[in-house]
Amino acid sequence: MLSKNKIKFINSIKKKKYRDIHQCFFVEGEKIVDELLHSDMSIIRIFATSTWIQSRHLELNNIDNKELVEITDEDLKKISALSTPNKVMAVAKKSEYSYTFDNIKSKLNLFLDNINDPGNLGTIIRIADWFGIEDIFCSLESVDVYNPKVVQASMGAIYRTKVHYVDSIDFLQKAIQLNGFNIYGTFLEGKNIYEEELKENGLIILGSESHGITENLKPFINKKLFIPSFPSNMETSESLNISIAAAITCAEFRRRAINN
Repeated sequence: MLSKNKIKFINSIKKKKYRDIHQCFFVEGEKIVDELLHSDMSIIRIFATSTWIQSRHLELNNIDNKELVEITDEDLKKISALSTPNKVMAVAKKSEYSYTFDNIKSKLNLFLDNINDPGNLGTIIRIADWFGIEDIFCSLESVDVYNPKVVQASMGAIYRTKVHYVDSIDFLQKAIQLNGFNIYGTFLEGKNIYEEELKENGLIILGSESHGITENLKPFINKKLFIPSFPSNMETSESLNISIAAAITCAEFRRRAINN
């Protein structure tokens, strides 16, 4: 049985304040914990039912007994953030990543401006992982990457993708000075993404779900892109969900890189 203190601690790190204090976060579900076991992340504790432990005995060979806590289904309900609790959850240490402008200059990167929806952030991390984008830069106002809903939506991609929180203006002032480095942005009044020249390296800015790209960031963008609807003469939805726009944009950049 879980002690009251352990239950209190696990429930506390569902909030950003306590994740920052303890420098840890939690993940829940068989798929995401399995990914955690095969990642470079540092595991603090795994809380699991006997059924899950027995089914993963090989993967758990390297896990110290102190890090593995067997719990009941009833215990799991007390600490779960899901409406239908799974068989396992874990607490892991937050990762600290660094970057250099020399490093990002040669790659394709994403910049997320004031992303508030945790589901969207988690999905974009998963998209970046799929398309081999190693670094995502977020404005300081964006949702916390270790929010449980972000972690859940990333489906394990959070272990492989580096998410950095930066001062938007300071970061873009330095990025725009890089030679041969374009800063792209998605706009309704931009140029057709399927016709515009796209490079293998650069920074793609995606704006918030409600307001798009912030006004004071627009002067840094030297390539405005637009994802056209089809057919163009028919009335369609006003805009695309940001994670869908991210997927289409990343796919087109990678398609060009393959074909060039």
